[in-house]
Amino acid sequence: MSSLNATLIGFSAILMWSLLALLTVASGAVPPFQLAAMTFAIGGAIGAVWVTWSGSWSALRQGPRAWALGVGGLFGYHALYFISLRLAPPAEAGLVNYLWPLLIVLFSGLLPGERLRWYSVAGALIGFAGTAILFVGKGVGLAPTAGASTGYIAAFMAAFVWAGYSVLSRRLAGVPTAAVAGFCLVTAALAAMCHLVFETTVWPQGLEEWEAVVALGVGPVGAAFYAWDIGVKRGDIRLLGVASYAAPVLSTLFLVLAGFAEARMTLLLSALLIAGGGLLAAQDMLRRK
Repeated sequence: MSSLNATLIGFSAILMWSLLALLTVASGAVPPFQLAAMTFAIGGAIGAVWVTWSGSWSALRQGPRAWALGVGGLFGYHALYFISLRLAPPAEAGLVNYLWPLLIVLFSGLLPGERLRWYSVAGALIGFAGTAILFVGKGVGLAPTAGASTGYIAAFMAAFVWAGYSVLSRRLAGVPTAAVAGFCLVTAALAAMCHLVFETTVWPQGLEEWEAVVALGVGPVGAAFYAWDIGVKRGDIRLLGVASYAAPVLSTLFLVLAGFAEARMTLLLSALLIAGGGLLAAQDMLRRK
């Protein structure tokens, strides 16, 4: 598989993640860990069908490092992110969490055979500026309260966990993408345990909410992780890092189109900055083309 094709597959994960907020809103009042358990179970089941069909069950026989990275990345990130949403205002926590694309670009310079280019860093910074403008347009202001501070720390740690998972996955490129099915199923089990300890069960109400839960498991919390695994292992990881800033813009756009959010000029400005940052970071690929 060429680097371009792998990068495009990785970008499809970003497109699916842009639907995460819309589908989460549409899923009703299901608690976060319960929703994670349900959707990761669906995503893992999809992978299990793929593994069964391709006869690649051997892909699940991985060493402790691969399992620690896979489960630690998927479950660790989502657990920290959910904690940040509980303790800090969601929009503000989301902005802090969106340091992860910039961290991916910076961490990629530590990979064998990779060089950290100035335009990749500049593109990532421009993308983060566009994301910050988008969140400021929603009235974000970092609250100084003790509880919120703990939430911001959790969001900051979540950003490091996801960036570390993405970059270190490239170091374990020999681990087949089919192994992600096992990571998803273990993550679902851990999320279910957290739900039983910390939450009260609330099932989706009506067909539309159940459809949203299934769509989450099939796309943003399912196929997206398999596509991201291919992208970060075989594609241009720096470009994927910068392109990830498109997710909050597209997410906001989908919420506007669905009537869950109000259109603002900051959305357009944010989109222009993120697109510009992405083009700047894509210099290597554009030159090769």
